[in-house]
Amino acid sequence: MTHPAPKTGTKAVVRKIGDTAKPIASFSIRYVQYLNAQAEIVRDLPAFAADDAELLDTYRSMLLLRRFDHKVLMLHRTGKIGTYPGTLGQEAVGIGMAQCLKDDDIFVPYYRSAADLYIRGGRLSEVLGFWIGDERAMNFQNPKLKRDLPIPICIASQMPHAAGVATTIKLRKEKNRAVLTAIGDGGTSEGDFYEAVNVTGAWHLPLVIVINNNRWALTEPNTSQSGCQTLAQKAIAGGFEGIQVDGNDVIAVRATVGEAMEKARSGGGPTLIEAVTYRLCAHTTIDNKERYVDPAELEKASSEEPLIRLRALLRERGALNDDIESQMEDDIKQEIDAEINAVLTMPPQAPEDIFDYLYAELPEKLHSQRQEVIDREK
Repeated sequence: MTHPAPKTGTKAVVRKIGDTAKPIASFSIRYVQYLNAQAEIVRDLPAFAADDAELLDTYRSMLLLRRFDHKVLMLHRTGKIGTYPGTLGQEAVGIGMAQCLKDDDIFVPYYRSAADLYIRGGRLSEVLGFWIGDERAMNFQNPKLKRDLPIPICIASQMPHAAGVATTIKLRKEKNRAVLTAIGDGGTSEGDFYEAVNVTGAWHLPLVIVINNNRWALTEPNTSQSGCQTLAQKAIAGGFEGIQVDGNDVIAVRATVGEAMEKARSGGGPTLIEAVTYRLCAHTTIDNKERYVDPAELEKASSEEPLIRLRALLRERGALNDDIESQMEDDIKQEIDAEINAVLTMPPQAPEDIFDYLYAELPEKLHSQRQEVIDREK
C-alpha cells in the first residue's frame, strides 16, 4: 500500500489531546536533603542529628554492612555461598528507614533488606542463612521480628502483603501502629506494586512504602523502564503523598520516613518515599556490572556515596577520628567473623522439614511421603 506524498509548503500542526481544556488538578513532588554530596548541611537538622553518639552508631552500622558485603562477596568467589544481593552504596536507605520502626510496627522486607533487618534486631547470620537456602534462618530470634514478614524472592510480591497487613491493622482499629515496606525501582514496574498502591490510597491504609531507587533494575537503567520524571509521583495515582529524598543522606531518609510513619500511626494515611541512591555493587553476586555500567558514572556515584558524607560530618564535629575508626573496624571484623562462622557451621536441615514447614497441618496424602523421606535418610 502506498501513501500520498505530503504537500510541499505546508507545516503540520501537532496538537495535544485536550490542550485547550481547563486543568482540574496539579501535583508536585517534594525533595528532601540535609547533607549534600559535599557533606555540607543545607537545612536545619532534625533533633536526632544533633546527637553525635546517635550518628556515630548509625555510621558504625553502615560501615558494618559495607564490610559484610565485601566478606560475603569473597565467600561467593571461593564457592562457599551462592547468590546474595549486596547493599554497597545503598546502606543509608535500609538503615535510615529501619531506625524509624517501633516495636509494635510491622516490617515487610524485600530481597535487598539486609541493612533494614539488622537495624530491626535481626542477626547477619540469619539474613545470610536465608540466602544459603536455610529457611530456619527466617525464624528470627529477636521478638521484635516475630510478627514481621520474611524475605521474599519474587519481585514486588511483598507489596500486596504489606497492604494486607495494613488493612488488618485498620480493620482492628489498632492505634499507634503502622506498616513499613521497601521495594526496588524495578519493582515499581510490576503489577503487584500498582495494585498495592491502589488499595493503599483507596482504603487510606497505615502504610509507608520506601523505594530504593538505586538506578538499576538488574541490568536495566530505570530511565528506560519508566517514563516518570520521579518514581515518587507514582503515589499520585493512588491518591496519596509521594516524596523524593536523597538516598545517600541517611539523615534525610530517617527524618522523612520517621515523619511518614508517625503520620500513618496517627491515622493520617499512607506515604510513598523514593530514596535516590546508586547501586555500587552488582545486582547480586552472580551478576557482572562491568557489562552494562558506565565506569565514569560509577566513579561519580562512588564519590557521592553515604559513608563518605556521614564520615566527613562526624570528623568535622570531632566525634570520629582515626583511633575511633580503627577500633570500630576491629570490633566490626570480630562481629562479622562470628556471624559468618555461625552460618558455615550450621547443622543441616532435616529432610522432612520440607513437609513440616509447608503446611500448618500436613494433608493426609503427604504423611506417607514424609515417612518415606525419613526412612531413606535412615
